[in-house]
Amino acid sequence: MIKNRKSKIIMADRRLQVFHTVARLLSFTKAAETLHMTQPAVTFQVRQLEEYFNTRLFDRTHNRITLTEVGQQVFQYAEQIFDLYAQMENSVKEMTGDISGLLMIGASTTIAEYMLPTLLGSFKAKYPDVNIRLSVSNTDGIVSMVEQNVIDLGVVEAPVGNKNLSQELCCMDELVAVVPVDHPLASKKSASPRELAAYPFISREEGSGTRDVIVEHFNKMHIPDLNVVMELGSSESIKGAVMTGMGISILSQATIQKELQLKTLKQVRLDPPLKRPFSFVHQKQKFRLRAMEELLNFSRDYCKNFSGEKCEMGGNTGKKK
Repeated sequence: MIKNRKSKIIMADRRLQVFHTVARLLSFTKAAETLHMTQPAVTFQVRQLEEYFNTRLFDRTHNRITLTEVGQQVFQYAEQIFDLYAQMENSVKEMTGDISGLLMIGASTTIAEYMLPTLLGSFKAKYPDVNIRLSVSNTDGIVSMVEQNVIDLGVVEAPVGNKNLSQELCCMDELVAVVPVDHPLASKKSASPRELAAYPFISREEGSGTRDVIVEHFNKMHIPDLNVVMELGSSESIKGAVMTGMGISILSQATIQKELQLKTLKQVRLDPPLKRPFSFVHQKQKFRLRAMEELLNFSRDYCKNFSGEKCEMGGNTGKKK
């Protein structure tokens, strides 16, 4: 009897995990991607749980799914159950000194390419039993993943408007104009937004934190329109386009160190200067695994050293915005 009860609990745990993921994302396809399962397998697990409760948990239409009243109740209990699981795991690991588990991290493109490799490599060397999965998107995409609990921690390059999320400053990143070495602005140490607006401009895609900060800065200078001739999805592609003379751009200083050393690009500081925060973003109320607490503490120490030309500290790192 005890054996059968234990087996039922283990089975329900997997079905509940799959249901919980589908309910968070309101998508079988996205849940399958998140859980690294096939969509038919996800559908099967949810149907098993519906058969167990003898009721529907989702209302399905052609293009979307929604939780039924019972599904909403099950989802609320599932949230509490998985939160208790996390607390139990943390408690045991604190007693045993074990730091392990899986962390789901998300980062906007600039941070993922130029900041996180060193940070995560050093963290992994110190905590080899912690596995990390990194998702890369623009700032809007990362914030959305945090809101939907797809990832445990996001690292973004623009202020976050959702007050239900906790935003903790890492450091301030300076943005500079990037021009070809033979460009008329190449000999200048600084340039105003109005001077930059006179030249063809290569912009990041919509939803990019870099783009949002630049647009806001130019609007404050009463320059509503840049002469955008191209929109590209990464700093690397923008640098290549600038090198070929297609236009100028504005990028993080952290992204152009190699090109400055090789003298394939020139930087021109903005007047007035333009800086934006590199910040950690996570759920305020979500119980955090000990591995995530260790990663946050490790990252705070890293941010203190990620300074100088690349990124400078802006205020107290440990304070939430």
